[in-house]
Amino acid sequence: MSSRVLGYGRQSIDRSDIDAVAAVLASDFLTQGPAVERFEAALAECVGARYAVAVSSGTAALHISCLAAGIGPGDVGLTSAITFAASANCLIYAGGEAAFVDIDGTTLGMSPAALQEALARRPGVKAIIPVDLAGLAQGSAEIAKLAAGRIVIEDAAHALGGTYSSGEPIGSCAYSDATIFSFHPVKLITTGEGGAVLTNDPVLARRLRLLRSHGIERDPDSFVGADRREDGRVKPWLGEQQLLGFNYRMTDIQAALGLSQLEKLDRFLERRRAIARRYDEAFGALPHGLPQERSRSGHHLYIVVFDFAALRTTRTAFMGALAERGIGSQVHYMPVYHHPYHAHRCEIDRGQFPEAERYYRGCLSLPFHPGLTDEEVERVIGAVNELATNA
Repeated sequence: MSSRVLGYGRQSIDRSDIDAVAAVLASDFLTQGPAVERFEAALAECVGARYAVAVSSGTAALHISCLAAGIGPGDVGLTSAITFAASANCLIYAGGEAAFVDIDGTTLGMSPAALQEALARRPGVKAIIPVDLAGLAQGSAEIAKLAAGRIVIEDAAHALGGTYSSGEPIGSCAYSDATIFSFHPVKLITTGEGGAVLTNDPVLARRLRLLRSHGIERDPDSFVGADRREDGRVKPWLGEQQLLGFNYRMTDIQAALGLSQLEKLDRFLERRRAIARRYDEAFGALPHGLPQERSRSGHHLYIVVFDFAALRTTRTAFMGALAERGIGSQVHYMPVYHHPYHAHRCEIDRGQFPEAERYYRGCLSLPFHPGLTDEEVERVIGAVNELATNA
């Protein structure tokens, strides 16, 4: 019987991934070479978007999306109350303000009804960042309609491979100005660290490319400076800084891994779906909630919501008992406004977020990644059932 410790997430790397990276290591370019463009083209084709801009992380993708969209001092953006901190921090990085919207208790994404209320309270909101928590995009068309011309940046860090209710792939930007993905090792595919912004807007795409590389333009046709010619020709060394950008580039090493991983996306998703079906079957009778339907999900996380008080235990004790059995678990996520940084920025009435508070009291993410064997899946099931029925 397998006795390895099972984390809630883990990368799946095989020989073909290693060979792809080794080929770049033996090439002329470790960064700023052709592999990044190939990865961007493959990613855009995969999700049906016109442009993909690869960057160093999902956080970088969110940051430059806000900047490229013109968010700055005095602007307010709304994001989900339940998400990783970066979904809110990106607005602040750009000089704006982050505010929060309650979740839908079933889908775990931004509640359209709560968004409508938030926009009524703050009609001056400039940007909306919905989050596809655990991989599920729900209410996307309704959120886009409520946005009414405001900027929509979809945080799909969990959702590569998922679809909207319309059937279109997440990342196609069917309901957003831009969509971001993350390629951290626990995500659907990995580049080590890395991310990307997808968009159908050529102007936005150009600004994103400038912002990821110091704001420097190297295309002579796009130069704007007066001192760009010598001897009747464009100066061959010239690169113009046109914006205040960052070094958020993805390396060719990362892109080569991403290309190899992208070829396995369908296989990874099918394995995640199979594990989710087995978990759903095994946990359906337990005194807890399985909040999301999974038919369209990107399947990044498998989340259960327990009533720990009814189980006569605490989440800390429950997680500790799982850990004693070699089974990792995690909480995704504490409401962003619980973090001291955000709590100190402004007074937040937690009563405005009843679904986020309810969810946070009981949520728990279980081991869920393609590398789990059937035996290990049963090991997780046995441990959770034992603890939930004997608590």
